[in-house]
Amino acid sequence: QVQLVESGGGLVPAGVSLRLACAVSGINIKNYRMGWFRQAPGKEREFVAGVEWSGTYKYYGDSVKGRFSISRDNAGNLVALQMDSLKPEDTAVYYCAATSGYGHIMRMASYDYWGQGTQVTVSS
Repeated sequence: QVQLVESGGGLVPAGVSLRLACAVSGINIKNYRMGWFRQAPGKEREFVAGVEWSGTYKYYGDSVKGRFSISRDNAGNLVALQMDSLKPEDTAVYYCAATSGYGHIMRMASYDYWGQGTQVTVSS
């Protein structure tokens, strides 16, 4: 059974950093591109960051460029999202996802597996 388990969320003041982690079991992530998405209350789920198989190529949503950084540890089957300079508008549930195909890395429909999400709340 494939499981993606996110951790590291919480309630923090604006301006601080958080590091989210995604522990994957049931698949070997070296065969998957990995992504982070988020969904704020009343809004659609949106792409945050994605990383190709080896970790060389990374992609970011416009609202997080320069503040967030995605990384992967294929040996440990882990993916992380470093979030710096957090803003209240970053408040959302953050989801980790895995895709085995070659679809657009920023599109939700490209992904095969999803985690349950971790809540990040940034206070002003």
